[in-house]
Amino acid sequence: MTEQPLRIVICGLSITSSWGNGHAVTYRGLVRELARRGHDVLFLERDVPWYADNRDDPEPEGCRTALYRSRAELERRFGSAVREADAVIVGSYVPEGVAISRWVTDVARGVTAFYDIDTPVTLARLERGDGEYLSPDLVPRFDLYLSFTGGPTLDRLEKRFGARRALPLYCAVDPQQYRPVDGPMFWDLGYLGTFSPDRQPTLERLLVEVARIAPRRRFIVAGPGYPAEARWPANVERRDHVAPGEHPAFYCAQRFTLNVTRADMVRAGWSPSIRLFEAAACGVPVISDVWDGIADFFAPGREILLARGPEDVRAALFDMDEAERRALGEAARRRALEAHTAAHRAAQLEGYLRGRTEAARSPAETAPAAASAPPRT
Repeated sequence: MTEQPLRIVICGLSITSSWGNGHAVTYRGLVRELARRGHDVLFLERDVPWYADNRDDPEPEGCRTALYRSRAELERRFGSAVREADAVIVGSYVPEGVAISRWVTDVARGVTAFYDIDTPVTLARLERGDGEYLSPDLVPRFDLYLSFTGGPTLDRLEKRFGARRALPLYCAVDPQQYRPVDGPMFWDLGYLGTFSPDRQPTLERLLVEVARIAPRRRFIVAGPGYPAEARWPANVERRDHVAPGEHPAFYCAQRFTLNVTRADMVRAGWSPSIRLFEAAACGVPVISDVWDGIADFFAPGREILLARGPEDVRAALFDMDEAERRALGEAARRRALEAHTAAHRAAQLEGYLRGRTEAARSPAETAPAAASAPPRT
């Protein structure tokens, strides 16, 4: 028997604007692939000035998008949709998220889920009682807690905070946009990322120090927010912004690209960044810092290189021949396309939602662990 399409409502930070947030790209790929699987998706977004002035995708493919200006308007206009949906998902960093989550878990008749695109940040906030968008008492009210971070964090969500069922739903790549691009190669090693004080020491160690000891090699650091007084070696180019549409060409102009992970995500482990998958899908060899769980996403030495210090980066730049370099990039691309696309995440999400729907219909279910789920890595 053919399974019926699901009616899904998502209340997220933003899907229409990727300005200053990584949520929009994740949501766009996810809803597009859910639609391709036959599901009906309504995305509800708070209409705020900073996104209104920077809407790079006002009508995303795969969903009906509706804007609201207040929580009262949200409840008035979309109460029926939330109540009747097969599944309602509330995302992290939604304005007035605590009140909206309480409303959703009160009125929704279908499966309810919290989608945490910022899990390590959320857990730190919960520990210190900061309820900007989620409070500890709300965690057990959702049927599912979907997390950008896997591994032991999932057990912590269940045992420490009482989540009924915590499951991984990692970021992913859009293979339609991220693919190899022919063109000249300008840099030996590049990095794309917004300035972050906790990432900067690793960037200094794995790129800047290498640039100093390899003055004939070319490097680039791209992204906003770096201090104006920062001093870079002469062979390190700086670029403030690379538009999303230019990312593939930017990656493919590098012999290697560097992945640097936020400190809280390193501590949590199992927290891949979207940049990791994007570069891999472009067939560009990735050199990454080291954190628990990375081998679950790419095989070290075969699909990715790991660097604990500048000597590891220097070895890649100087000792790896071109055939090895190309093979590494091709292996990374295969892995990204086989396991880390938005289509994979949409299929995973559908399985989670259908598993909870079926469990709720079964009188025999007495424990939340009855949800259908793959290994929790």
